[in-house]
Order: sequence, then structure tokens, then C-alpha cells
Amino acid sequence: MQAKAVAKSVRIAPRKARLVVDLIRGKEVGEAIAILKHTQRSASPVVEKLLNSAVANAEHNYEMNPDNLEIAQIYVDEGVTLKRFRPRAQGRATQINKRTSHITVVVSEKKEG
Repeated sequence: MQAKAVAKSVRIAPRKARLVVDLIRGKEVGEAIAILKHTQRSASPVVEKLLNSAVANAEHNYEMNPDNLEIAQIYVDEGVTLKRFRPRAQGRATQINKRTSHITVVVSEKKEG
């Protein structure tokens, strides 16, 4: 049994979010939350909130024990890119890409043994 949570169009670059997500992949939920609380990256609170949402989904929708959960899958996909322009010298302009992410967390109960 698995429960998941998805955050779409989060205003953080996927490359930066993946650095945080890679820290907690495959860990138990309690350990993952502790890691996220002590990681000083802008994506940490977003991923922590999403992980708590996945745990709540597991508990409420599938009656799983929250103490017995681990992260089965966690990944970051690229969302839409907001395109903005910045004025430059001699009347030119350069494009600035403000990237967004779709973050997915899947939790499942630990296998016995």
C-alpha cells in the first residue's frame, strides 16, 4: 500500500529542489523530517510540508501507521518556466527564466524483516 502527495508549480528551480530531495530518498519518515529541519536550503520547508502531507494522506486515507512509514519514491520534475526580461546596456534585453518544479513524494509501510 502506498500514499502520495504532489506539489505542483512550486517556485523553486528543479535543480535546487533535487539537492534536498536526494538527501532523504529511501529514509524513514521521522529521520527524513529531522534531516529537512536541519538543512538550510530554500527547498527544505517545501519538501517537509509535502512529506507531512503524504504521511497525513497515508494515515487518513489508508489507515497506515505513521511511525512505520518510509519514503518509497521522491522525485522532482520540471514545471512551467516563467519568462521575464531584464534591461541591459544599449537598449538590449536579456531573458530570465524563473523555473518551477513539480515535486512528488510516495510513502509506503516498511517491509518486515
